[in-house]
Amino acid sequence: MAQLGLAAVLVVVGAYTFYDATTLRIGFGDPVGPRVFPYVIGAVTVLLGALLAVATMRGDVPEAEGGEDVDLRQPADWLTVAKLVGVLMVTVLTISFLGWAVSGAILFVGSAWSLGSRTLVRDVIVGFVLSVSSWYAFHEGLGVILPAGILDGVL
Repeated sequence: MAQLGLAAVLVVVGAYTFYDATTLRIGFGDPVGPRVFPYVIGAVTVLLGALLAVATMRGDVPEAEGGEDVDLRQPADWLTVAKLVGVLMVTVLTISFLGWAVSGAILFVGSAWSLGSRTLVRDVIVGFVLSVSSWYAFHEGLGVILPAGILDGVL
């Protein structure tokens, strides 16, 4: 039954994407225009939803996994979840002041620590390299401006 629900969601999302593409206003100079991709994505999503519904009605259902390595008898580790939420909140609250390079490094280091890493120096180096390189990738490669924060003028 869950597969039919997923198929319905796919059809609705695809149909909305297709409809939303019709509302795009473009100039007369671009024959292809920006509508092509949403039309294709919407149509493919509707088609996949329909194919999933047909396969489900024919009785094609996925098999349950034989062996998960998760012991369902153990309770959830809410302390780890709380640490991750805290690290994410620190990132959200400090990104405008500290900037992405510093805040992203804090996010990586805090996430690694809360998930059990005990190599602080390596985590700081990896976090800083990842955050600075992603800042440059977004800023220079994609033209998306991320806040530089306290490193403004250095980056």
